[in-house]
Amino acid sequence: MQPSPASPMISSTVRTTRARSLALLLLAETLAMAAWFASSAAVAAIRHEQALEPLSEVLLTSSVQGGFVLGTLASSLLGLADRYDPRRLFALSGLAAAMLTMLLTVLPPAGPAAIILRIATGACMAGIYPVGMRMAATWANRDLGLLIGLLVGALVIGSASPHLLAAFDGIGWRDIYLGAAASTLCGAGLILLAGLGPNLVQSSHIDLGRLGCAWRNQAIRLANAGYCGHMWELYAMWAWLGAFLQQVMAERGSQAAHGTAELLTFAAVAAGAVGAWLGGWLADRIGRTSVTIGAMAISGGCALLIGWLTAAPILLGIVAIIWGMSAVADSAQFSASVAELSEPAMVGTMITAQTCAGFVVTLVSIHLVPPLAACLGWKAAFAMLALGPAAGCWAMWRLRHHPDSRKLAAGRR
Repeated sequence: MQPSPASPMISSTVRTTRARSLALLLLAETLAMAAWFASSAAVAAIRHEQALEPLSEVLLTSSVQGGFVLGTLASSLLGLADRYDPRRLFALSGLAAAMLTMLLTVLPPAGPAAIILRIATGACMAGIYPVGMRMAATWANRDLGLLIGLLVGALVIGSASPHLLAAFDGIGWRDIYLGAAASTLCGAGLILLAGLGPNLVQSSHIDLGRLGCAWRNQAIRLANAGYCGHMWELYAMWAWLGAFLQQVMAERGSQAAHGTAELLTFAAVAAGAVGAWLGGWLADRIGRTSVTIGAMAISGGCALLIGWLTAAPILLGIVAIIWGMSAVADSAQFSASVAELSEPAMVGTMITAQTCAGFVVTLVSIHLVPPLAACLGWKAAFAMLALGPAAGCWAMWRLRHHPDSRKLAAGRR
C-alpha cells in the first residue's frame, strides 16, 4: 500500500512535537533539580554565621536522600508513575519542593525543623527524577539510552547549579535557598507544557506484587545491583567533593579558596552532564553493559587517585572533572536497562523501585565519608567509594552474559 499524501505531514508533526516536548522536559528537569543540593551548597555560607556540628552538616545532605527513599518507596507501592499523568505528578512535586525550600529561609539553618523540611523535599523529588525518566521513555525510538542520558545530564546540571550560585561573593545561605526554590518552581510550571510520547502505557490499578519482579527477575536484579554499586559512589562524591576541595585550597593558602573550590565543584559535577550524554549515545551503539562497566572502571580509578593529588592542584582539577564525568556516564543506562527488561505497564514502577534501592545505599556512603576522612584522611574516604564501582562492574558483567541481555539496546547489550 502506498503511503497517503498526509503521512509525511503527520511524521513531521510527530517529530516536531517530540523535539519540543523533550526540550521542555530537559529544561524543566534542569530547573526543578536545583532544590536537591541547595543545602550542600549552602553549608559553607551557613558556617560563616554559626558553627555547625559534623552530624548536622551530614544530615542537611543525607536527609534529602532519606526523604527520596521514602517518596520512591511510596510511589512504587502505589504505582503512581504508571497510574497518573506524569506531568501533573512532576508539577505538583516541584511546587511542593519549591515551597519547602523557601520555608528554609525563615528557620534556623541546621535545626530539627530544617532537617524535617529537607526530608519532605527529598520525598517530593521522587515525583520529579524517576517521573522525568518515565516521560523520556515514552518518546524512545531505538534511542532510549540517549534520551535518558540527556535527562540525567539535565538532572546533573540542575543539581550542580546551587554550587555555581554559591561561588559568587556576598551570596548568603538564604539567597541560595531562594534561588533554588525559584528555579524549582519554574521547572514545575514548564513541565505542564510538555507532551507525552506514543510509548506511554498506563496502569489502572495498584498491584503490590509488581515490586517482587525487581527481585525475582534475575536480569532486573543484576541491573539494580549495578545501579546500587554506581550510587554508592556518586552521591557521596557529589556531597563531599566540595568540602575536600575547600580544605585543599585553604591548606595551600589560596586567597579565594571558597570561590575557587565552589567553581571547581560545579565544574566537576556539571561535567557529569557531558558524561551522561556521551554515555547515552555510546550505549545505544555499543551496548549498555559495555558503557556501564567502562564508566565505573574509570570513576573507581579516580576515587582511588584523587586523594593523592593535593600537592598538584592542576592535576587534581583534571581528575575531579574526569571523575565527575565518568561517575555519571553510566547512570542513565541502569534505568534504560530496567525499562527494556520490564513489561511496558511496569516501567515507571520498576524505575522508581530501582532509584529507591540506589538511594538507600547512598545513605550509608554519605555518612561514612566524614568519619573516615577525619580518622584516616581523604585518601581512605574516597578509596572506600571505589568499592561501589567494583561491585557494579561485577554485576553488569554477569548481566552481559544473561540471556535477557539481548533485550538491551536492540541486542547490543
